[in-house]
Amino acid sequence: MSCSLASSAPSCEADTEKEEDNSAAGKNLYNLISTMKMLGVFVLCVCAMMDLTPAADLPEAKDENDQTASSPLVKRTVFRSRYRNRYFYYIHTPLTWAEAERNCQSMGGNLASVHDTHEYHGIQRVIMAASHDYKETWIGGSNGQEDRFWLWSDGTLFHYTNWCPGKPVYSQGQQHCVLMNHSAQKCWGNLQCHYRRPSVCAKKVY
Repeated sequence: MSCSLASSAPSCEADTEKEEDNSAAGKNLYNLISTMKMLGVFVLCVCAMMDLTPAADLPEAKDENDQTASSPLVKRTVFRSRYRNRYFYYIHTPLTWAEAERNCQSMGGNLASVHDTHEYHGIQRVIMAASHDYKETWIGGSNGQEDRFWLWSDGTLFHYTNWCPGKPVYSQGQQHCVLMNHSAQKCWGNLQCHYRRPSVCAKKVY
């Protein structure tokens, strides 16, 4: 803006100062908008990096989180632990005993058989580590619709038992299957196999 010769000097100086103030304010606004745009891009980049970062594995000594593909029945987002010569997989999804056995077979194993007290406690630790509780869980024993004659689904001998007091109970002509962590004693119970519970699979280490 130019001042006329008739204008007084103080008036010209005031107009010049206003123009300088407006110019400075405009520059500040432009810088603020540019900074906000850059901040928005930075936030988007950080969010994208977080989406691409894999989740941390479960903190444990010998155990590890199984990251295999999903089975036909349930997603195998399961907890895996090695004990002796077998891997044990805790399946959170409640299934019938037959569904649980088929799911274990799809993973190359069977519902877990138990052969001594140490092994039983080892499987209990797998369940506790995965679920933070001693949940009632299917294992591989069933009576095959014949009372008092129990079998493991993996074909091993049924020579060890850990029945709770008063168990097993029988109802003639109905198949019953074995649950671990039953009752307050966390021992074995038996239940009709169509009920849904979490399960433990076992797979041999070769």
